[in-house]
Amino acid sequence: MSYADKPWLKSYKIGPFKLPQTMAPYPEISIYQFLEDSAKDYPDNTAIVYLDKSLTYSQLKSQVDKLATAFAELGVKKGDTVATILPNCLEFVICDYAIMRLGAIHVPISVLHRKDDLLYELGESKPDTIICSSRRIERVISIADQIKFKNLIYVPVPIFPDYTIPEIENVPDDAIQLEDLITSHEANPPEVEIDPKEDLALLPFTGGTTGLPKGTMITHYNVTCDIRQVLHWMLSPLKAGIKGKSSIIACVPLFHQFGHFALHGAISWGLRLFIMDPRDIDRIVKTIIENRPFMVLGVPTHFTYLLNKEFPKMQVFFYSAAAALPVEVAEQMEKKSGIPMGEGYGATETCGGTHINLSAFSKVTGFMASVKKGSIGVPVPDIDVRIVDLETGEDVPFGESGEIWVRGPQVMKGYLPTPGKGLIDGWLPTGDVAKMDEDGYFYIVDRIKDMINVSGNKVYSRMVDEVIHNHPAVNSVGVVGIPDPKRPGSERVKAFIVLKAEYREKVTEDDIIEFCKEKLPPYAVPKEVEFRKDLPLTLVMKINKKQLREEAIEKRK
Repeated sequence: MSYADKPWLKSYKIGPFKLPQTMAPYPEISIYQFLEDSAKDYPDNTAIVYLDKSLTYSQLKSQVDKLATAFAELGVKKGDTVATILPNCLEFVICDYAIMRLGAIHVPISVLHRKDDLLYELGESKPDTIICSSRRIERVISIADQIKFKNLIYVPVPIFPDYTIPEIENVPDDAIQLEDLITSHEANPPEVEIDPKEDLALLPFTGGTTGLPKGTMITHYNVTCDIRQVLHWMLSPLKAGIKGKSSIIACVPLFHQFGHFALHGAISWGLRLFIMDPRDIDRIVKTIIENRPFMVLGVPTHFTYLLNKEFPKMQVFFYSAAAALPVEVAEQMEKKSGIPMGEGYGATETCGGTHINLSAFSKVTGFMASVKKGSIGVPVPDIDVRIVDLETGEDVPFGESGEIWVRGPQVMKGYLPTPGKGLIDGWLPTGDVAKMDEDGYFYIVDRIKDMINVSGNKVYSRMVDEVIHNHPAVNSVGVVGIPDPKRPGSERVKAFIVLKAEYREKVTEDDIIEFCKEKLPPYAVPKEVEFRKDLPLTLVMKINKKQLREEAIEKRK
């Protein structure tokens, strides 16, 4: 058999429920159509909740259409780029759909970007309209002489209930408050004809495997297909009990592709979406306990933190993506919650998911199943997947490691500005090293850029992460490769570790190294161990290995 035979199809089941092998035909619709349909079918259902504010589907649609009308009056038209620099908030959702309602292209940018990052992404995407939180106005103004834009719109965003938003200083006279645009316009946007397969909806930037961030050209069709391939497919046996009835908590930033997937997926089925500050763990726990959602979406760091919080066993499905989920964390969460954790895999270039761990999801249906722990799962319907040898470019045998390549309707149009750029005959090389078992379940081994070269030996940093994570004293770990001063061109393994509180000052570097010697080949054993109170995180709450590597190199200098 070859990967073209799709051996994973035999694993398309959740408990006793067989899942369809295809979700075709895929409707050619705009992303806005999801909101249009849900507002019609579930007008009084709560759509979005943030802190103590919420919008029903009819209210959300009304505000989106009013803002789209205002945008059109400001000159925003089909094909224009509109950048947002917003944290999680109701206004992000309204802006997202209003931009796409007009056939314009949403460029979601991180609120944590420094001046240089902001300048680069705005310079590449060239938006005429920029929408930012009031706390980011100063940063945008500081680069205004280096980029050209017509409209600056700002949003005062509360960060907790009853938060008094401070007086904003140095607001330009021509800057407009978003709320004023919505309240001053009727819901009468122009009708725009959208070609879902060709017209771009989103232009998020991603680091890719090398070099500067790349603008990812994502069409309406890419997004709507991925929602059907992942959420609608995975939940198809439970559709009658979920659609228009259930809720999801998203603990990730909406500007990130995982958060965007959660948003569009929830709205596509009329679900209630709680959007959270990713760093506010206490509020996340409180929201889970009070609302008992069907699903909680987060990254591994969230679930590491949740292990230290008190909450009862409940029928809530915890789902991790965007970074490798340590097996130990998954096992401890299962003991704590009573439900196996789910894990998935995808990329910005694929609009979110390409793989789902169905075995973990089986128990949510009430049926026991053998859970494939540590697996990102099986490929979703209607995509092709290969595992390619990093040196020869040929497919590796089943069970061996290589780079994941994917091809399907959710794969981007290309990197800005050229359709097809970043693809090879329609295939996307993901930059992730993985292997596949006999049931078609895939296991991530490492990111290519996180592989460590020790005198010609490949060390997968994730493998070392997993080993150290199994030490009873370790709370979290980030393993990186740093230049070896004794062997030019080679690297050595360094581990940054946060110990559990009860083990601090009791465990030494040598203890960790000796632990690793029992479980790793000699070249993969860390040569250096550094204990820290915490590890740097990205806004998506992933351990920032790039920063750790840079800090280690700078410290050595």
